[in-house]
Amino acid sequence: METKPVITCLKTLLIVYSFVFWITGAILLAVGVWGKLMLGPYISLIADNSTNAPYVLIGTGTVIIVFGLFGCFATCRGSPWMLKLYAMFLSLVFLAELVAGISGFVFRHEIKGTFRRTYTEAVKHYNAEDEASRAVDNLQHKLRCCGVYNYTSWLESVYYPSNGIPASCCFNSSDCQPEDLRNATVAPSKVYHQGCFELVTSFMETNMAIIAGVTFGIAFSQLIGMLLACCLSRIITANQYEMV
Repeated sequence: METKPVITCLKTLLIVYSFVFWITGAILLAVGVWGKLMLGPYISLIADNSTNAPYVLIGTGTVIIVFGLFGCFATCRGSPWMLKLYAMFLSLVFLAELVAGISGFVFRHEIKGTFRRTYTEAVKHYNAEDEASRAVDNLQHKLRCCGVYNYTSWLESVYYPSNGIPASCCFNSSDCQPEDLRNATVAPSKVYHQGCFELVTSFMETNMAIIAGVTFGIAFSQLIGMLLACCLSRIITANQYEMV
């Protein structure tokens, strides 16, 4: 009978943990949907090919939501085998998040190299109409930057000879005429001088430690759930044997 308060306490803690775990899955699902709908063009500038990152987030979020509910159900039922299965799933999530965090930190320079290459190609083949070109325009307008390293990157594009530098480079659209953007002498005084590559990569470098810390923090939080599930399963099993 002494184990009953312990079981009640562990059940309460595990239900609270499972609810937080469920919320994490809902957030991942929402971020994945948002990323697919809103960030598709930008992601195409970072990856060589169309990336599956939004689908991975959507899939992971959905699975976590399902297993979060399963964890609550297993805890309420007090089923040892269900709790062990829940702990096993948490261990898999922990390993996956750990590998993802380490890989992102180790290969961050490769990510930068890929972004440099794909963004250079997008600038070179810019036509103001396709998805990549619209993504370039949005990036330049929102970050207030121009070209890969600076506005001179546009001099090598197929768009420049007939159209000049894109209007998305202008820091004052009301004082930026098409003929100014085609004039190599006047254009530099009308557009941003900082390149987009430097802004994006400096943001990545500045926030990489924060992103890695959050990733590892979330990953190691799974250990708490694993410990609670395993302890509860063992205590329930031992209590069943005592009752027999």
